[in-house]
Amino acid sequence: MTVLSCTGLGFKVREAELLRDVHLEVQLGETLGIVGPNGSGKSTLLKLLAGLRTPGSGEVRLGGERLGDLCRRAIAQQLAVVEQQADTDDAIRVFDAVALGRTPWLSALSPWAAEDDAIVNQALHDVDAAHLSKRAWRSLSGGERQRVHIARALAQRPQILLLDEPTNHLDIQHQLAILKGVQALPVTTLIALHDLNQALTCDRLAVLDHGRLVALGTPLDVLTPERLQDTFGVQAHYLTDPFDGAQILRLRSN
Repeated sequence: MTVLSCTGLGFKVREAELLRDVHLEVQLGETLGIVGPNGSGKSTLLKLLAGLRTPGSGEVRLGGERLGDLCRRAIAQQLAVVEQQADTDDAIRVFDAVALGRTPWLSALSPWAAEDDAIVNQALHDVDAAHLSKRAWRSLSGGERQRVHIARALAQRPQILLLDEPTNHLDIQHQLAILKGVQALPVTTLIALHDLNQALTCDRLAVLDHGRLVALGTPLDVLTPERLQDTFGVQAHYLTDPFDGAQILRLRSN
């Protein structure tokens, strides 16, 4: 079942073509990784799929409906985004920052309730940030802020979660924990990643190069030595981890 799709998607800034003619269907419950060199269009694609930017060409569909026909509240009840850069100068506690994720579900007829407290606390727990709940946002490190951003998205209780390089600023322990936790969630996930070995854990990968979708499929099918040479400019071969038999990429510069 396709839950999010785009056809002929393109985007320009002045004369610079950041994305061109992208066709993509995201299936219910899958983890789809988006990989590519710097400047390949990963962040632009996620912003277009989330409705944060308007396509220059093509269209995005969410649950079969044109994204442009839906109001922001309706989109936010289905889809949450964690961007690379998101900050605030407001004097706000961590709990309150995560609580913003509940906004799409609140109204005069549905005010804040005990259930919302529980959802926020669970989201903080899921990213190992429960101990930060009373801290001021300004006092957090970059890695702590990133975990709180992800908690805010989880508190939104989305059906689809879009993450733009969510492991930036995180130490290796929290990188692995966040990726494992996200992939265990009962949601459909699109995640832009730099680390190709982390990308191997996704169900499918979309490979972007100069704004075009050049490969789509299972990780081992698309991250071939030939593709890695053509798109990333590196030599590569696979090793087998003797611990669990997993395939690991060994990369070398040309």
